[in-house]
Amino acid sequence: MVIFFVAQAFVIPSGSMKNTLLIGDHLFVKKFAYGVPVPHIPWLEIPVWPDSDGDGHIIDAEGPKRGDIVIFRYPRNEKIHYVKRCVAVGGDILFLRDKVLYLHPHEGNDYIVSNYPKEKIVDIEGMLFVKNPYREEFPGIHNDPKVIMDGMQPIEIFDFGPVRVEENHWFMMGDNRDHSNDSRFWGTVPYRLVVGKPWFIYFSWDENYLIRWDRIGRNIETLEREPPNYVE
Repeated sequence: MVIFFVAQAFVIPSGSMKNTLLIGDHLFVKKFAYGVPVPHIPWLEIPVWPDSDGDGHIIDAEGPKRGDIVIFRYPRNEKIHYVKRCVAVGGDILFLRDKVLYLHPHEGNDYIVSNYPKEKIVDIEGMLFVKNPYREEFPGIHNDPKVIMDGMQPIEIFDFGPVRVEENHWFMMGDNRDHSNDSRFWGTVPYRLVVGKPWFIYFSWDENYLIRWDRIGRNIETLEREPPNYVE
C-alpha cells in the first residue's frame, strides 16, 4: 500500500532532463507532494480508487511551483509517466526566441521587479519578462550548441509562443532543452495528471552498467542546485 499513497519507484528512461537527472537514475517519487493522486496498479496502470471529482486525486493540494521537477502522466498517453521541470503556472505568459525562455509571472510587473535581478528583466511594450529565469538556480539546464536552425529541427526548439498558461495547468520543459519532448509540442499538464516530484536517487548506473556511486542516496532538491558532475 505504501507504493500507492506515499512513494513509487521511477527510472529515468531518456535524456530530456540531463544534466540534472540522467538515464539510468532510479528514483523514489514523493507522491504526496501535490496531494494524493488516485493510485494505480503498477505497470498495468489500472486505477484502484474512485476519482469522484475527476481531478485525478483523492486528496487535493497546491500544485507544482515554478522551478519544480514534476512527475506526471503524459497527456497523449496517460499510462506513460514523464519527468520535466515546471517553468510556468496558470496565468503566466511565456515565449521562446532563439532558444531563450522569457517568462511573465501572472503576479505582474511589481512582483517581477521585487523578485528577480534587474539584469534579467526585459520590458516588452510595458510588460516585464524574466529572461531565462531558472538557469542560475538549476545549472543542469542547458542548450545544445550543435542544434541549429537548419530546417531539420522543430521550430519550437528555437521560437515558441507567446502563450498564456491555462489555470490549474502547468507548462513543462526538460532541462536538456534541445532534446526534450515537452509542453512546447503537446501543451500544458492539468492537475489531474500530476503525480508527484522526485525525492531521492536509490540507484544509478550508466549505459555501460557502471554504477554511479556518487549519485546513490542523493536528494533531488539538493542535487539539482549543484553544478552537474556528469555533463554530456
